[in-house]
Amino acid sequence: MTDLGAFSYSTDLVVGGNKVAVSIDDRIVVADTTGEVEGTITGLSGAYGLAMTPDGTRLYAALMGSGEVAEIDTATLEITRRVDLTAYGCPSSLALTGERLWVGYGGCGGASGALGLDLSVTTPEPAPFEVPLKSGPYLAAAGNTLVVGEGGGSPADLFVYDVSGAAPVFRGEIDGHTYFHGRLNDVAVAPDGSHVISAFALPDAFEMWDATTLARVHSYEKGPEAEGYPATVAISPDGAYIAGGRNQLSAGGMTLYDRASGAEIYAASLPEGEIVDGSAAFSGRDIFSLLKTDSDHLYLWRLHDVTLPASTLTLTAEPGATAQQPLALTGRLAFDDGTVPGAQPLAVTRTLPDGTSTELPSVTTAADGTFTITDTPPIGGELTYTVLWNGDESHRWSKASLTTAVRYVTTLTLTGPTSAVAGTRLVFSGQIQVTGATAPRSGTITVRRTRSGDDGETVQRPVGINPSASYMFTDVLSAGEYTYTAHWAGGGQTGPAQASHVVTVYEPTK
Repeated sequence: MTDLGAFSYSTDLVVGGNKVAVSIDDRIVVADTTGEVEGTITGLSGAYGLAMTPDGTRLYAALMGSGEVAEIDTATLEITRRVDLTAYGCPSSLALTGERLWVGYGGCGGASGALGLDLSVTTPEPAPFEVPLKSGPYLAAAGNTLVVGEGGGSPADLFVYDVSGAAPVFRGEIDGHTYFHGRLNDVAVAPDGSHVISAFALPDAFEMWDATTLARVHSYEKGPEAEGYPATVAISPDGAYIAGGRNQLSAGGMTLYDRASGAEIYAASLPEGEIVDGSAAFSGRDIFSLLKTDSDHLYLWRLHDVTLPASTLTLTAEPGATAQQPLALTGRLAFDDGTVPGAQPLAVTRTLPDGTSTELPSVTTAADGTFTITDTPPIGGELTYTVLWNGDESHRWSKASLTTAVRYVTTLTLTGPTSAVAGTRLVFSGQIQVTGATAPRSGTITVRRTRSGDDGETVQRPVGINPSASYMFTDVLSAGEYTYTAHWAGGGQTGPAQASHVVTVYEPTK
């Protein structure tokens, strides 16, 4: 999650090479593909739709406010040229195929349409083409296929064009009335131009269409972890995966589908807020998207290595942990494809009840993926241990967390006479103390009395704890040496404790 500041409804996201660009009304933020912001282009007028070359060197921005398309050098973040489109009004959506930039305009009071720009010439001339739009367009292109979709309303149509020649050739229409399509939120085209993938709010599915016949060939339905209406869709650079983001009032998330089978490969709930419509993009094995919070704050969300086969981490802790005493945790790293992990480094973090986190020494898995962590909890309470495997070139990262109740350190005292006369009444007392928590005000302490010598005997008795967290007992003894041991077994928050006391008893003097 990268904080991008205030949210704007004029927002788009594109990825190219090792660059990620986000338009936010009067500025464009450029980050690397780890989500680290590299710089910001400011002073723009209504920056909205973006397009970027595959190598990430050139960025194109539709500036609705000034009626222009700007070309930006992503190395210097300088605008290298501007194309005047004020005659068409409100350029809003961009798509790029080779050296041709496709521009959708309209949706702000004037007519809506689409045009092409030949970027290979110094001063590109707008070349509009006919699109029967009822509302502002949403564009996507790849290979020899260009799709122009109606960005709002119900029913909403998709218009498909062949752009292999000098001018777009209309292939046909995917009719919104026929398929009950309402409110287009996003559209994508497979890298080879063979298929179109749509994200309409209605119906409740991502749909794939043959870009030539315009027949629907697959629907990617929502699963148990994919609630909400379709908000954004993207297809991986190799064409193998489809990422679909959904929004819901109280939930939502991103789902990765196998394009061919439709199977769910990966699903992630939203960390917060909701997905910005039309904001998903692949970067190698990662997915980027934009999230906005209820307070209109904008975040760049990176889902890392999601196209790799999954791994799973498990973590368990031995029961009855006590602060300042060693605690053993065990777990296992496993790969969903059945291969053996071998020796893999794991990062371990301990979080205390107050939220303070400490990175513990890393551990390495055994050949079968098992591992053991030994830690000495410094305090009692609810402690959380988190284990992270960063993944490798063949498997996706995984993480496991475990919250365990650690009992507080408890101490007992035991005092009484160290010497006495046989037959007299002896009084012993003690206190139970707990570091960091309230001592128990009730319960039972076990007292064991052992007599020294070959004929030693052991007697055990329960002694109650009174409301002052103290205890007391009496005894009458014959001559000899005795050891008293008081033992507290521990409770929900308190650890075990014991204390000892020795008394020597003599025969009465005559």
